[in-house]
Amino acid sequence: MKLRADHVAGSAFILFGAGIIALSGDLPTGQLSMPGSGFLPKIVAALTILFGAVLVLRGGESPPFAELAWDDGKHALLVTAITSIAIGLYEHLGFFVTMLLMIVTLLLLIERRKPFYAIVYSLAIVGLTYVSFVYGLKTPLPEFSF
Repeated sequence: MKLRADHVAGSAFILFGAGIIALSGDLPTGQLSMPGSGFLPKIVAALTILFGAVLVLRGGESPPFAELAWDDGKHALLVTAITSIAIGLYEHLGFFVTMLLMIVTLLLLIERRKPFYAIVYSLAIVGLTYVSFVYGLKTPLPEFSF
């Protein structure tokens, strides 16, 4: 059997889903009428595993893994690095500042958008998300704390 792109991607999703289930094992699942904090991560992980298995099973339709072009590798590494930095700063800078900096950085450095539009777009997205969570869903988000 020839290793194909969807075999590798599906296997990665299966491993990722299994890792999420392993990490969320301490969280209470609860019941359907009163779900606990581990309910949603386990459902999402189970679906990730299911769709990963579908990818593996239908992998014969994808191109061979050895023939894949890795032209976009630099782009993927930059997105991963910027997101990793944002994760590290999230608790210290809070939701609003961290997400604003991350989206502006992604739009300016990677997507090469005009600064004015990148800032306006980022403010709109982060502001709408903040208002939705804090006021609509009444969910507190981390605030700036240095």
